[in-house]
Amino acid sequence: MGAQLGDRLRSIRKRRGLTQAELAERSGVSVQLVRLLEQGGQESTRTETARRLASALRVETSALIVKPDAADPDVTDVELWAEVRQALAGIYPADEFSEPPTVAGVSATFAEVKPLFRGGRFTELAPRLVPMLRDADYLVSAADSGTTDARRLRSRIRQMVAWQMCLTWQFDAADHAIALALDDAPDLRAAAPLADADCWRWIRKGDLAKAREVATKWADDLEPRRISKASREDLAGWGLMLQRVSTAAIRDNRPGEAEDALAFARVAGMAIRHGEHDSKDGLLHAFGPVTVQMLAAENAMVVDKPQVALAIGAQLAGTKYPLPWPWQRHRLDIAAAHAAMRQYPEALAVLQQIRRELPEWLVKQRFARDILAGMIEKRRTLTAEVRELADFVQVPY
Repeated sequence: MGAQLGDRLRSIRKRRGLTQAELAERSGVSVQLVRLLEQGGQESTRTETARRLASALRVETSALIVKPDAADPDVTDVELWAEVRQALAGIYPADEFSEPPTVAGVSATFAEVKPLFRGGRFTELAPRLVPMLRDADYLVSAADSGTTDARRLRSRIRQMVAWQMCLTWQFDAADHAIALALDDAPDLRAAAPLADADCWRWIRKGDLAKAREVATKWADDLEPRRISKASREDLAGWGLMLQRVSTAAIRDNRPGEAEDALAFARVAGMAIRHGEHDSKDGLLHAFGPVTVQMLAAENAMVVDKPQVALAIGAQLAGTKYPLPWPWQRHRLDIAAAHAAMRQYPEALAVLQQIRRELPEWLVKQRFARDILAGMIEKRRTLTAEVRELADFVQVPY
């Protein structure tokens, strides 16, 4: 794999008439890393590094990615979610029902658990998912209960599992959960949040071309015939997949395609009135003008425009966004923008705020570790606060 990446990088660089030093200067990647990659001394590189090199070479990022940019799951995560993965496969603890579950009862339990998921309280969430998966399987398999409502409910529970597996880099389990949830989804609109999870799985694995392909297909399928007549749910589903087209395209060094998708997403967002629309079937899926602005800030950071991200962040400051995960992901972009501008106290303040609000979620964010690692590298001495936060988010030594 290392030789394959090195061969590709060397071949494209020579075709562009650049020396290693010139490529390093244009991309902002160190000449030492360029040499290491070309010599096959490293099997793969981060998607962000590949994007920088691809931009300097005027090719798509996916032309340089030969191995998924994915971390191995932590042992603690594998252990925490072991029974959930088994329940997903239909293997449950040997306990009996105190009484047969009902759709209403499982729906009520799901409503209780949903805030744990959205609030990033994963240690509390994991044991609650196992009986819900078991009960949902019972409801669907029962001769008199295999209704659309039961299957739709099971699809949402499986979607929750899929997102947890994506978050913890357990991609085989995520793929399994997404496939099962899609089988239960009653219609295309209800399946859109699952397509979103699928796109994020491909992006996290570093397969940007596949993410673009999936997102584009779903965006085309979900496009309303007449925007003026479309429901909020229809507009949100379409806008959601347009966002993913833009997300994948900007990382794949296709800025024109990313901007076109973002422009259409703005149209969908403006057509949604009365604030952000919180999807009925999606767990992390609000959509509206604020969501589109958050994506614009994220895209700006991908292409190294921290001033743009900070300007958008200032416009959105104080916004009461309905979903914690996406909002805090936006706040990570703002922290990264502050760090890129060497505004380290401001970056640290944002990270500490995220820690107070979603501590378990923050620990799972490799982006947070990257921000802090960059700050540490550029500072001669570290304050006690920086050292403690670096330990908390598990920045490697």
